[in-house]
Amino acid sequence: MDTGLLVLRLVAGLLIAGHGVQKVSFRLGGNGLAGGTEEFRHDGFRGGRLTALAAGGSQVGAGLFLAAGLLTPAAAMAAMGVMTVASTVKWHNGLWVQNDGYEYPMVLVVVSAVLTLTGPGRWSVDHVLGLTPWPLWVCVAAIVIGPASGLLTRVVLHRPPAPGRRNPHVQAAD
Repeated sequence: MDTGLLVLRLVAGLLIAGHGVQKVSFRLGGNGLAGGTEEFRHDGFRGGRLTALAAGGSQVGAGLFLAAGLLTPAAAMAAMGVMTVASTVKWHNGLWVQNDGYEYPMVLVVVSAVLTLTGPGRWSVDHVLGLTPWPLWVCVAAIVIGPASGLLTRVVLHRPPAPGRRNPHVQAAD
């Protein structure tokens, strides 16, 4: 079981971190901070550079902490928050990733929740520091607060389309 949790943490955590690196740099195929900023603006978010930095930084930090199994509930909570926002951006495209849907962010939210419930395993920093098992209330709080914070972020930072301007995410009827 510990080997499986290690592999799951490493793969999911490093993918989440890599996604954040892309938002703020030219590494891993990213378009730099200017590209990350434009992506958020295109998706209808306020905040520009600050939003891109906060999202990218959260993904990098949460992903690396998840990969290490360090403060797992907090890391998972941050990952779930950011990936919930990503899910809301892709919601209008439906579930499946081939249509740019929310399948991938949803999987990362679920994996983060599972890692919170199972704990990071014996081969983790949490275990070395004697932090495991985490109390159930901490795990449940992380699983609730993570997605809720993502939804709140969406409500606070997303701006409605200007009057007379078509929402770029809504397909025109034929």
